[in-house]
Amino acid sequence: MKLQNFHVEIAEWSREDQRAALLDLRSTVFIQEQGVPEERERDGLDVDCWHVLARDDTGQPIGCGRLTPAHKIGRMAVLPEWRGNGVGVALLRELIGRARTQGWPDVALDAQVSALGFYEREGFTAYGEEFEDAGLPHRAMRMALSANVEDETPSRDTGALPATTRSETAAARLQLLVDARHRLAIYLPLLGNDSYASVEELAELRRLAISGRGAQIRILLHDPAAALRNDHRLIALAQRLPSSMQIRMPVEEADLAYVSAYLLNDVGGYLFLPEANRPQGRAARHDRAAQAPLQQHFDEIWERAERASALQALDI
Repeated sequence: MKLQNFHVEIAEWSREDQRAALLDLRSTVFIQEQGVPEERERDGLDVDCWHVLARDDTGQPIGCGRLTPAHKIGRMAVLPEWRGNGVGVALLRELIGRARTQGWPDVALDAQVSALGFYEREGFTAYGEEFEDAGLPHRAMRMALSANVEDETPSRDTGALPATTRSETAAARLQLLVDARHRLAIYLPLLGNDSYASVEELAELRRLAISGRGAQIRILLHDPAAALRNDHRLIALAQRLPSSMQIRMPVEEADLAYVSAYLLNDVGGYLFLPEANRPQGRAARHDRAAQAPLQQHFDEIWERAERASALQALDI
C-alpha cells in the first residue's frame, strides 16, 4: 500500500453522515476490537469537540480523533489495515495544529500504554502513575505547545506565518502569492469577496499567470456559480487568462463534504484553514513536508473534478 493515499478533513458532529462515520470507526476500534463498553465510549462530550476524519482515496473513513474544550486529544482511532501508514500521525498533527491556532499553552491526552512510543515521537511526555481506563492501562501525557515552538532550531525553520486573525490570514495569503514563481493550487469551498480580491493579490495572480510557459494556477471551487453571481474579481481575471488559470468543481459527495481551504505555491509555501469560513489556521513560506499531503489531496480531487460548467459562458 502506498503512503499518503489518504487525506484528513474536519468533521462536523452536527452532520449526520460525518457523525455516523466517526461513531462507526470508534465502534470498530474501541468497542469491537478493544472491548470498551459502549456507554464508556459514548461519553456525551462529542457535541462540544473539534473532530478530524481521515479518508482513503475512495472517500472511505479510515481514522479519526477529537480535541475537547478541556485541551485534551482523544478518541484517536485508525482501522487495523491502515496502521503504520502515517494516518495516526496526520490526525494527531492536525489536532495539535488546531490547539496551536487556539493559542493554548499545552495539550494533553490519556494514552494507552502500548501507544506511549507513538506519542513520545510526536513530542508528548508521560507523567504520573499508570492507571486503568475501560479495562486498559493508560498514562497521562502532555505537550507544552509554546515550548515546542520556541525549541525549533534554525535548521528546521519553515518560515512560519501567523494566521490566527482575518488580517494575519490575508497577509499570509499575499506573502505566499508574492513568493510563488509559476504555479499555485487553491482549494476553496466558497470564494468570498474578502479573499483573492484585493488589488495586491490580483496583481500577483496576474504576474504568475503570465510568468511563462510553466505558468499554472489551478482552482477548485465547490460553488463556482456563487462566485459568478457575486462578480468576484478572480473570475474576471480567469476569463482574461484562461490558458493559465483553470477552475474545476468537485462533484463527488465525499469531496463536497470537505470544509477546509488552502493555498499552495511552488516553493513549498502553504496556508491551511481547517474551517474555510473562519480565518484561523496555519501557514509557512517553505515547509514542503507539511505541504505534501495537501498537494496530494488537491491533485486527487482535481483529477476527478469537472470543469466548472457555470463559468462556460465566460469561456474559461
